[in-house]
Amino acid sequence: MSTWLWILIIVGACGLTACITVLWVRRRDREKVAYMMDALEDGETNFRFRDNTALNRELNRIRGIMERQSRKDEDVSWGKLFRVITHEIMNTVTPIAALSDALSKDDQLDVKAGLETISASSKELVRFVESYRSFTKSVPPVCKSVMVDELVGRVLRLHEPKTSQQGVSLTYRAAVLDLLVFVDEGQIMHVFNNLIKNAIEAEATTIAITADLDADERTVIRVSNNGRAIPLRKMEEIFVPFYTTKSNGTGVGLSLSRRIMAAHHGTLTLVQSDDAQTIFALVFA
Repeated sequence: MSTWLWILIIVGACGLTACITVLWVRRRDREKVAYMMDALEDGETNFRFRDNTALNRELNRIRGIMERQSRKDEDVSWGKLFRVITHEIMNTVTPIAALSDALSKDDQLDVKAGLETISASSKELVRFVESYRSFTKSVPPVCKSVMVDELVGRVLRLHEPKTSQQGVSLTYRAAVLDLLVFVDEGQIMHVFNNLIKNAIEAEATTIAITADLDADERTVIRVSNNGRAIPLRKMEEIFVPFYTTKSNGTGVGLSLSRRIMAAHHGTLTLVQSDDAQTIFALVFA
């Protein structure tokens, strides 16, 4: 066998080895990226790639950025939550303390009326604490495949008596037929119920639910209404637990609805709110 033939065989073997190595490395890199994306989607940032390769360093850098941003967002959310809770508790406790002190010092005050006021304020505080307990006691979803048409149909039948009585038009339209979602039906119905209730309380006369697929083939359900717009300064606060602009509200509805969607690996966002309409979007992964 000639020398040149040996050289060709060796070069070919080296080239084949290099190709196999490149393909193997690329496959490992894809697996690493897929692992990182799955972890981030599940809210996990405590992973770390040990090998000191360029890709691993960049992936660890991305992980660090996401972790810092998540911690920052969490700190901001907790700060808002503490402010709202402090505000609610102080609004209730301060008048009780002042009235109790006045009743103990002034014999001319109507004790019965004062005690009734204290009782009413105490019940309001209990109601607030109960809403806090219901918010923090989250139940993992028990998911199954559900047709969107059937799910929304049940929502419409549930609200039809009230909407008809109040002259509110509640409609549904799907741009894509036979849409299927993997959800806990009871929990997702709670989200729809809350959005419809809020729309009615905002004096909406038209509530429209639409379903479609986005560019990533995810199911997107939009709930729009023509009620009062949410003020621009309030838009960032509406998902904060216990934040409410209603005199008799608990501020749990939207925050709990967003938690439910997060537990389904989906999102609930406010897309638009102006004089024309308010639109919330539910995106199912």
